[in-house]
Amino acid sequence: MSMRRREFLKTAAAGAAVSAATVPMWHGRARAQAKAVRIGYTLSATGPYAVGAGITQAPNYTLWQEQVNARGGLAVKGESGRRPVEFLTVDDRSEIETAVRFYEKLAADDKVDLMLPPWGSAMNFAIAPVASKYGYPMIGPTAISVKFKEMTIPYFYTMLVQPEGQMKAFAAYLKDLKAQGKVSKVALAYVNDLFGIELNAAAGPALKEAGIEVVDTKSYPLGAKNLSPMLKGFKAAGADCFIGLTYPPDNMLVTGQAKEVDWNPAVFITAVGTAFPFYRDRFKGAEGVTGIAGWNPKVKFPGAREYFDAHVKKHQKEPDRWASAFAYASLQILERCVGEVGLDRPKIKAMLDATEFSTVAGPIKFVKGENVSTPGTVGQWQKGEFELVWPKSVATGSPVVPKPAWA
Repeated sequence: MSMRRREFLKTAAAGAAVSAATVPMWHGRARAQAKAVRIGYTLSATGPYAVGAGITQAPNYTLWQEQVNARGGLAVKGESGRRPVEFLTVDDRSEIETAVRFYEKLAADDKVDLMLPPWGSAMNFAIAPVASKYGYPMIGPTAISVKFKEMTIPYFYTMLVQPEGQMKAFAAYLKDLKAQGKVSKVALAYVNDLFGIELNAAAGPALKEAGIEVVDTKSYPLGAKNLSPMLKGFKAAGADCFIGLTYPPDNMLVTGQAKEVDWNPAVFITAVGTAFPFYRDRFKGAEGVTGIAGWNPKVKFPGAREYFDAHVKKHQKEPDRWASAFAYASLQILERCVGEVGLDRPKIKAMLDATEFSTVAGPIKFVKGENVSTPGTVGQWQKGEFELVWPKSVATGSPVVPKPAWA
């Protein structure tokens, strides 16, 4: 990897800012700066993963770093005082090989204290073995894959609901709507990437068990430029529900082209990107669009509203309503572990395995590396907020079906 590729990112378009560790002040005097806790990671500032990385992880990484350093740094068990946080990071350009090489370098050459994960399921699956090889506990807030359970990756932890749980949530939601006579036929499309392939594999059995008829299923490549023929086919098949297992760029594409071909099914579900505020803004409120959810500032978890306000203050933009809070929560968890067991990574792993954590995203408990505390959740844009509409036990609003006309 060239020196140019190794340079730390400055304020990138994707939001992957790398700030220097701050020198806290006491009574007007600067205290001698302690040795920094060095944390390494890659994020995609360019390429197809850049949109998601720049919305969900980059802003939360830098927000947390700023907040920790403003408090004087991380409290490290067994050490007096606090230590500032320093990030070592690079643009992986949405290239798996680039990310793997850099994580190897972080562990073997730089010998960083801790690691944070990159963005996206495929990228996390590729670097998780590196984390386990070198014994770095890594908490992935944007990783969804059944392969994490199938393989032995003892140092990798997932925050989000995994494919089976999320698809069962969609199916249960649609089953309830079908019982009300609001939907009957589903058309499904999925991006031909690890994320889309695995969610599609989980969707079939879940929808069948729920008694939901799937009239057509189509895949499309990452980076697709035209999905209108597929959408016209779904419309012709009489589908009154669309499920798109999408990543952000194709999510924007499929939504825009659904409007262009004048297809407005009663239920329009998309995946990654639906909960982004700029999706709401781009589609004039995106009123009635449904998607994967898990959080909004109305939830009653400790610190949730304060987190939302801090994010807006620092970045002049809202966090997304799905994985952003989980990205920040993963850092809350890491901070607590360092405070209670220090930088001994096996001890951090042991604490992750044994502890339930209170976070802005709710209680988090890992069992064999998987967060088992968060249910599969469905959200819907309603008057500017992505309301949680399923399951009813966590709902912040009621479903609006059929979806209003496109604005």
